[in-house]
Amino acid sequence: MNEANRVLPENQLFADLLGQEILLTTVSDQLNIMGQTFRPIFCGRLVEVTDGIITLDPVIIKMNNAPFHRFPTPLQFPIERISNFLPFDCGTRFPIP
Repeated sequence: MNEANRVLPENQLFADLLGQEILLTTVSDQLNIMGQTFRPIFCGRLVEVTDGIITLDPVIIKMNNAPFHRFPTPLQFPIERISNFLPFDCGTRFPIP
């Protein structure tokens, strides 16, 4: 059984992007990891889609002071907490407000 057949129909948008780099934001105004506060902007290769969770690996956290900070492990995101996503080249530079 392939990956696309194992997800709910409403999650098919993510399954169609498996293997591609995506940029996503979450519904939080800001997050805190290891004492660093940052806007919830992430970029990475979509490696897994399940019913309710996606996994990015490798994942880059777009922070003001480190716009290409590569997180050391894969990160999982609950689909209901994702506010925006789009296919995106993670090497692209853009200003972070």
